Amino acid sequence: MNEDHIKKTKIELYNDHFENAKRYNIPHAQLIIADIPYNLGNNAYASNPMWYENGDNKNGESKLAGKSFFDTDNDFKINNFFDFCTRYLNKEPKTSGERGKSSNAPAMIIFCAFEQIPMVIEQGKKHGLNKSYPLVFVKNYSAQVLKANMKIVGATEYAVVLYREKLPKFRNNGKMIFNWFEWKRDSSKEYPKIHPTQKPINLLKNLIEIFTDEGDVVIDPVAGSGSTLRACAELNRSCYGFEIKKDFYNKAQNEMLKDIKIQTTIFDYIKE
Repeated sequence: MNEDHIKKTKIELYNDHFENAKRYNIPHAQLIIADIPYNLGNNAYASNPMWYENGDNKNGESKLAGKSFFDTDNDFKINNFFDFCTRYLNKEPKTSGERGKSSNAPAMIIFCAFEQIPMVIEQGKKHGLNKSYPLVFVKNYSAQVLKANMKIVGATEYAVVLYREKLPKFRNNGKMIFNWFEWKRDSSKEYPKIHPTQKPINLLKNLIEIFTDEGDVVIDPVAGSGSTLRACAELNRSCYGFEIKKDFYNKAQNEMLKDIKIQTTIFDYIKE
């Protein structure tokens, strides 16, 4: 990777709402990735060991039992979110790709609860994203703890790929890609754990590599831990993220993106 390419790639996280994006003059994106609120309400920690003291049900419920993850979830407006996303997606290419190849059309990947899939697809259609298909992520563990000895526990996550009309940019390197992916936890030695619903960075890198090329722009409107930005930095994609919660923003800057910021600064200094 040469210095010129590194200098052109930007990783920017803003402590602000995505609806204020105009003030930052960010470019349009080839790919938008977002993990929207699951609206779990006061049962949020029912899918997290932290429901119990020290993560062990033998110790009884913790102070987090019956609590929600975030006080901002109820303020999330799905219509405004899609307004932003479709405004900042690249325009649809006028021509299709070569025969047997995808076009350079953009795409969105929305992580959501299984029950939210129909709503996400419907909202996408209202905003011109007429086509979609689901993705399933399979874990080898379950985070569900509430009544886990009384029912089958969940070990899957879901997302929806949304696009307008033309199939989006697709980089499969000659291999068939199934609609299910392995969901493997990141190593704590490799990446910090910042956010309770943080997505594995290696999984994000896999998706980003499929739908973008080096130098493309990715936007994460609800960036949380900054994991999407970290994944993009390691793949030489520019990424712009918005996180309204100050504590998550600070942790993302100081932990998740700390080394990335230093690396970029060093190369910029050498170049100049």
